[in-house]
Amino acid sequence: MAKERLPMRKTKEILRLRWAQGLSVRETARSVGVSTGVVDKTTCRARAAKLTWEAIETTPEPELEAKLYGLGSQPGAVRAEPDPIYIHRELSRPGVTLDLLHLEYLEAHPDGYRYTAFCERYRRWRDQKPVWMRQNHKAGEATFVDYSGKKPRIVDPTTGEIIEVELFVGVLGASSYTYAEATRSQRIEDWLGSHTRMVEYFLGVSTTYVPDQLKSAVTSSCRYEPGINRSYAQWARHYGTAIVPARPRKPRDKAKVEVAVQVAQRWILARMRNETFFSLDALNGRIRELLEELNARPMRSYGGVSRRELFERLDRDALKPLPDTRFEIAEWGEAKVNRDYHFEINKHWYSAPYALAGERLETRVTATTVEAFLRGQRVCGHMRDDTPYRHTTDPGHMPERHRHHVDGIDAVLRWAAGVGPSATALVNAIVNANVVREQGYRSARGLQRIGEKYGAARTEAACERALMFGARSYKPVERILRLGRENAVMTGTHEHDGSGIQHENVRGPGYYH
Repeated sequence: MAKERLPMRKTKEILRLRWAQGLSVRETARSVGVSTGVVDKTTCRARAAKLTWEAIETTPEPELEAKLYGLGSQPGAVRAEPDPIYIHRELSRPGVTLDLLHLEYLEAHPDGYRYTAFCERYRRWRDQKPVWMRQNHKAGEATFVDYSGKKPRIVDPTTGEIIEVELFVGVLGASSYTYAEATRSQRIEDWLGSHTRMVEYFLGVSTTYVPDQLKSAVTSSCRYEPGINRSYAQWARHYGTAIVPARPRKPRDKAKVEVAVQVAQRWILARMRNETFFSLDALNGRIRELLEELNARPMRSYGGVSRRELFERLDRDALKPLPDTRFEIAEWGEAKVNRDYHFEINKHWYSAPYALAGERLETRVTATTVEAFLRGQRVCGHMRDDTPYRHTTDPGHMPERHRHHVDGIDAVLRWAAGVGPSATALVNAIVNANVVREQGYRSARGLQRIGEKYGAARTEAACERALMFGARSYKPVERILRLGRENAVMTGTHEHDGSGIQHENVRGPGYYH
């Protein structure tokens, strides 16, 4: 079975991280959630197509896919493998670098591996040995983020209930400059909100962000190919950075934040242990005061220099500037367009162009908008409406014959407004009860026809009576008017108007005497 091709959005993310962000093959693979071989092949394809990141960024996905894969893959020749033992021995000699050894390798094997693949093969051999490597963090290179296992608390002022909340902690690798705040949960909106406020506190963005493999950051936990949460990846793209999760069960990958969490527990949580807070805002106000003190404290291991001093000396100028706009948190998902060209989000239905009926769309939901995408192209957008079991329809998405029915419904509504509020309410109920709009229009039009026959006064009274029974069709109104029951008195669940039921099959009490 042929292997499924990488989605184009992942292809573009690989090229962005490699060319725009300058990440290595391994870092890019961990961030996107693919193998290093996929990253290498994707980059080689783009180079062979003579593409640049500037061109890729503005090229539509179908066109980019044609440029990258239109000619198909070309089988490669067998290449000479570099000797990792020789490379390792030569690197111990003064002045010898991997770059020099690669040039010598190409002189002997002109068709051999390029520099990245050459280094990858050596490092793969070297990493087979269980050697610990001390991490030396460069200025502006990495920010480590995590939640504290020990949680702060707030008290509900009305019930007195003690509520545990989360403590988010972020730390810059080079200076250990720390950020902390409390959030309601570890859900993606709280996770991204904390990240946004953190980069604003740091006044800049680092090259990479290293989270643990928690659900808000990683959708599928894996040592080699973790899946990054779609919204988290969008956050990284907005701020021009990359997400490189720590490997599972590898605490040394995030030792920096492990220490930072421990420090926050000792110098923030422990100092608040006898204090009571009745709101999250009050708690965060106190955390910010203690955070400023923490960053100003001298660190003995750094010769008495504070985190803030190290930040100003190392990280401040190395961080990337913040973008002009703040990130808008969005939730990504998938939805299928039904036959009535509407798709469902949180029990509300939104329209898409009718030609897309049956397609599966990617959806992006923010606090105010709902958008849908097909293969990376935006196909529709609506203002968000959380009213359940209702429809939001753009007339431009409808076929011509359906727009005609909508115009007809508007005409029925104008008629109902002239009859009375009960008639208007029943027309709206009929329209909203029918997912297929043509059925709703026909039923509403039937009510108008009956109303024009019996007159406005009787029709309004019959509609009011039908609504009491939960009517969602014109037929109960027709029955009430035909039997003359619109003004009958209601008694409990039964009704009477002082006279017996008049019908040829009803005999009456006189029949039995």
